[in-house]
Amino acid sequence: MHIGLIGGIGPAATIAYYNNLVFEFRKAGLPLELTIVHADVTTLISNAGSDNREAQAAVFVKHLRQLKAAGCDVAAITALTGHFCFNETLSQSPLPLLSAIEAIDRYCEDQGISIVGLLGSPPVLSSRLFGQLRNTNCVVPKSNPEELGRDYLEMATSGVCSELTRQKFLNAGADMVAEQKAEAILLAGTDLALAFDGQSPGYKTIDALAIHINALLSLARR
Repeated sequence: MHIGLIGGIGPAATIAYYNNLVFEFRKAGLPLELTIVHADVTTLISNAGSDNREAQAAVFVKHLRQLKAAGCDVAAITALTGHFCFNETLSQSPLPLLSAIEAIDRYCEDQGISIVGLLGSPPVLSSRLFGQLRNTNCVVPKSNPEELGRDYLEMATSGVCSELTRQKFLNAGADMVAEQKAEAILLAGTDLALAFDGQSPGYKTIDALAIHINALLSLARR
């Protein structure tokens, strides 16, 4: 199976997708055939911020056609923010498109998790993951969600997480667990690994990127 990724949104997440795909496919003893196209993260941030779904879908469809021409069999968008126009993109896509949010919803249901706390970009937080979680309830930070969203965008575009920003995310997760009964914190932004990797926050976290990778791996095993 030839996998196509729409990458660049942001760069750190794209690298994480690549590294994790290589590792997981090697561990499974499966060959990895992979093509990545580069999308512009500032265009995505602008379109998602204004909820311009058709414009961003047109960008993604152009990249999906490139992946189709490269021989890909299935494609994935490497940013949860990019899922704000998932349905609009899917309706025009020349390739099957594997949703990270659907995979997250299935994972939570399988694990018996009914409430998750969200960390991610402003559109992810304000829309509660674009209303695409069907079987899982979600809560968002009560304290300074706009500031947390801006911090996420800065981290995603720069590929760097300061210690101050890391502590903001860790504390926001702890607050959602303590005050809003979140059973786990969903790292609903693929760049959040920059803040959480190597940390022991004291609560369960769900890595959206890892779940998406596992969904691609499961598809390759069929």
